[in-house]
Parts: sequence; structure tokens; C-alpha cells
Amino acid sequence: MLEYKVTARRVDAHGSEARAKDAVLVIDTDLQGRPDAFNPAELLLASVAACMLKGIERVAPMLDFDLRGIDISLHGKRQDSPPKMLSIAYEIIVDSDETDHRLDLLHKNVRKFGTISNTVADALDLSGTLRRKSPQG
Repeated sequence: MLEYKVTARRVDAHGSEARAKDAVLVIDTDLQGRPDAFNPAELLLASVAACMLKGIERVAPMLDFDLRGIDISLHGKRQDSPPKMLSIAYEIIVDSDETDHRLDLLHKNVRKFGTISNTVADALDLSGTLRRKSPQG
């Protein structure tokens, strides 16, 4: 079983920071918001994206999958009362010459073996697509 440790602290009324290993992440905890840091909802979306990216990095060698790049876009919907995320939609764009069947296989593996995406999918509607990057960009 793997275990993780993160600590967080309030820096001031405009922000906080989280630490894990040797990394420090500035967190937007300002009531007015701040453009130079992720707020908690954005951190959740980024965590899902990171999970998917890491999953692709993990399974690509096992599948002998050739890829040049990956972009992921996520969109979360939040309700106000009680405050909670209702859904996350994603689009994974893979720069690859692999067949459509192999792209589908990659997507199935990413969804099946993602720690964060599986956890989030149990709590809300997580849906999306994986497609090939268009030739013009």
C-alpha cells in the first residue's frame, strides 16, 4: 500500500502553500481570488489531469504506444448549496500516428488504472474523450 503526505499552511490572507517532498505549491485561498495560483477547485482538476498524464506515461511503454505529446483540457461544474463539484468533463488530445483502436485502448487503460480519476469518478460524473491531435495543430 502506498501512502502520501502533504502539509499546508496559511501564509497570509492572500494565500497558502502546500508542501510534498521537496516541492512547494502556492494555493489561492484569498477570498477575492488571485490569478497566480490554483484555487481548490482548480487543484482538483489539475490532480485529475496529472493522474491521467502519469497513467499515460505508465501504460505507453507497456502498450508499445508511440506518442509525441499529450494535452488535456478539463471543465468542472460546481453547485453553490451545498458547495460541491457535480461533474468534470475532460478531453485528452494525443499527438500520435497510432490507430483509432490503439487510441481507444490507451483511453481504457487511463480510465481503468488512475488512482485519482477512479476516486473522483466514484464521487461525481467524470466523463470525457481521447482523440488524436488534428494535423494542423
